[in-house]
Amino acid sequence: MALKVAVQMDHISSIKIAGDSAFALMLEAQARGHELYHYTPDRLAMRGNTVTASVEPVEVRDIQGDHFTLGERRRADLADMDVILMRQDPPFDMAYVAATHMLEKIHPGTLVVNDPDHVRNAPEKLFVTEFSDLMPPTLITRDRDEIDAFRKEHGDIVMKPLFGHGGAAVFRVTEDDLNYGSLYDFFAVTFREPWVVQAFLPNVSKGDKRILLVDGEFAGAVNRVPAEGDLRSNMVRGGAATEAELTDREREICARLGPSLRERGLILVGIDVIDGYLTEINVTAPTGIRAVAKLGGPNIAAKVWDVVEKKCST
Repeated sequence: MALKVAVQMDHISSIKIAGDSAFALMLEAQARGHELYHYTPDRLAMRGNTVTASVEPVEVRDIQGDHFTLGERRRADLADMDVILMRQDPPFDMAYVAATHMLEKIHPGTLVVNDPDHVRNAPEKLFVTEFSDLMPPTLITRDRDEIDAFRKEHGDIVMKPLFGHGGAAVFRVTEDDLNYGSLYDFFAVTFREPWVVQAFLPNVSKGDKRILLVDGEFAGAVNRVPAEGDLRSNMVRGGAATEAELTDREREICARLGPSLRERGLILVGIDVIDGYLTEINVTAPTGIRAVAKLGGPNIAAKVWDVVEKKCST
């Protein structure tokens, strides 16, 4: 059964296809004969309960720089689509939140992946705290006294913005770091929301494992190793992807998370695990599909479409 699939994403001309999971999903959808449409979030509109977007038919090719062809733009009622892939990158700001509210109007009649209600209510660095026993010691606050006490208890800590992404503004603060006061001041004037403060995990130098789950089941993994001299393992920050197998601890983490992810309609999720500790649950636009495939792992995009097609047929 051919599905009408609209992809809400950053403009396709701006993406780097080698690592873009949305593009991997589009390639797989096209290979299965589904109709693909492209639009950016700023083209959404809502009148009453009708949600529309200015969409373009799109063909995709796995050739960077010549990876797409767009057809004539038209305004479409998104309720006429079978599937919406909500795949724009963070920041998870009020524009992102507004898009979830609009798409919620048409879901589940039109299947939105991931469920917009639960994307909104499960921000990566907050949702994870529902599984605090699987995490490293973690504090969420902007209160200086609380951070001081946490730092005194744990020594080395990591500070990062609560709604940050891609490894931006992630800092390690050692026990005797004289930059701590300046860093606190920088965060205080830059971020209005609380921050995430975690005990530093020294084995991050051996990798930050990205594990992908599809409909709550383990689908594939890649180990992201930081570049020399950098704390961050994100591939957009120079991290290198290497093959990965799951440890028993990581399988336990997946088993714990799976039922909650399925219940929330979070079909494609990427979790981050460092040295056996769960650090984030990424539900907005998780990456890693292409990295896993490049290293000889499974076709996770196919697993996603198997689930989506089944849901659309029932």
